Amino acid sequence: MTRVGAVDCGTNSIRLLVADVDPATGSLTEVTRQMEIVRLGQGVDATGRIAPEAMERTLAAARAYADTCREAGCTSVRFVATSASRDAENAAEFTAGVAEAFADFDVVPEVVTGQEEAELSFAGATGDLRAGEVPGPYLVVDIGGGSTEFVRGTDHVEASVSVDIGCVRLTERHLRSDPPTEEEVWPALGDIATAIDRAAAVIDLTGVRTLVGLAGSVTTVTAHALDLDRYRPERIHGAELPAEDVIDACTDLVRMTRAQRAALPYMHPGRVDVIGAGALVWRTVIQRLQRDSGIEAVRASEHDILDGIALSQVPVA
Repeated sequence: MTRVGAVDCGTNSIRLLVADVDPATGSLTEVTRQMEIVRLGQGVDATGRIAPEAMERTLAAARAYADTCREAGCTSVRFVATSASRDAENAAEFTAGVAEAFADFDVVPEVVTGQEEAELSFAGATGDLRAGEVPGPYLVVDIGGGSTEFVRGTDHVEASVSVDIGCVRLTERHLRSDPPTEEEVWPALGDIATAIDRAAAVIDLTGVRTLVGLAGSVTTVTAHALDLDRYRPERIHGAELPAEDVIDACTDLVRMTRAQRAALPYMHPGRVDVIGAGALVWRTVIQRLQRDSGIEAVRASEHDILDGIALSQVPVA
């Protein structure tokens, strides 16, 4: 077993996975999985820069994660940064801060392309599906704060694309009222539909057998559809639900006030204001796959880009 650390720094959250990877089989055993809402992408869509307070929140979390990796005895760490770090003019300042935090691991933050992000997400999300002989082709959809990745494949990636829609970006751009008004929701839906059309120009959305959603927007919608008493990853991971039930859960979350969302026992405080936009994206994706592939059920996964980042550090024999 090789102990590794994996960090995924997105637009809304920064997450850490420490895991033991078996080089003989490529199997992964989780040691710890952590998440902080830091909102690195705060204002990036409007200003093109990472805000100073967002920078400090994120670097403070990075320093804490570096300490965790040291204490756990990780032999290597890979730090992947996504949408906000690609878009910001001052991304170099962020990169330097992360390199300093992880200096003894000789870590240079990788501002990955959308294509690389998609492939890592697919690797992390589909291992259980293949092991369980769940039929492909799979469409893996990773809804982030600033971007959404679409990846199609079965035993390997056949096609992937990243589009600039996400829960933070759409909330800042459109959903300012509490709850959002119809006049705000319709332009957001227009942006989402346009982005899915761009994805469909690259990826064939027909013939998909299994639709899998990743990241906090999807897992929170799943928790809502399951009416959980608290956030339960073991119930959410691998959950297969009727598409219409998930669509209803999405619509419900969009219509709620922030106070109503905050009162839900499975709602992370950092998602209260942006879950409506994430739910709109997931609902529209499901409806498109109902139309194009006739899907009747959807799956949620707690295994995602973090697992792919961890697995990428250990060559399989």
